[in-house]
Amino acid sequence: MVIRSAIFNALFWIWIVVLGLAGLPICLVYPPFSFVISRIWALGTLSMLRVLCGITHEIRGHEYIPATAAIIASKHQSAWDTVIFWTLLKRPAYVLKRELLWFPVFGWYLLLLRSIYIDRKAGASALKRILREAQDRVTRGSSIVIFPEGTRIAVGAPSSYQPGVAALYQHLDVPVVPVALNSGKFWSKNAFVKTPGKITIEFLPPIASGLKSREFLKQLQDSIENKAAELIAL
Repeated sequence: MVIRSAIFNALFWIWIVVLGLAGLPICLVYPPFSFVISRIWALGTLSMLRVLCGITHEIRGHEYIPATAAIIASKHQSAWDTVIFWTLLKRPAYVLKRELLWFPVFGWYLLLLRSIYIDRKAGASALKRILREAQDRVTRGSSIVIFPEGTRIAVGAPSSYQPGVAALYQHLDVPVVPVALNSGKFWSKNAFVKTPGKITIEFLPPIASGLKSREFLKQLQDSIENKAAELIAL
């Protein structure tokens, strides 16, 4: 698995550079084509993960995958979590760290894909910009993908949900769909070696509008964490 993981890690970045550069001329002329490139990249990455590392996946809760704009609030244990939604949603807009935009090719596509970046040094003005951009993406028909914990959390580690997702919930008139998963069992945070097995990701019933921020955050965290604990035990 050390050798297989090494090959996967190398191909992961080669795949980004080769596919990204090949598709860049078209994407610069017609930016929406970047969503096609991203879906191809995600499907290729999942195929490499299956062939080289023996990691497959199962999707549960298909009936809760939104057909229209929504907020997807997902548990975050692995880099895998940032890949899978490109295959399940139409034109998703990720909320992500500003530092990711600095990566060559990868960062260029994040801009083309109209991702929403978080600048932690900007204070209150950053939240206003995020809400404004999120409203724009929803108006365009995109779902907002956000990881409420703010970073990858190792399996079994305590979790703290950040208030940004509550601000989106209050500001945007769209459903919030919680998502639980157990990807950290097989591709854990900062781990070089992958573990063969089946990742399970489950979409949960949407949270209704009208809750206060604190009530919403508690319901969201309880929903995701309880289901994630079940999936980890599989």
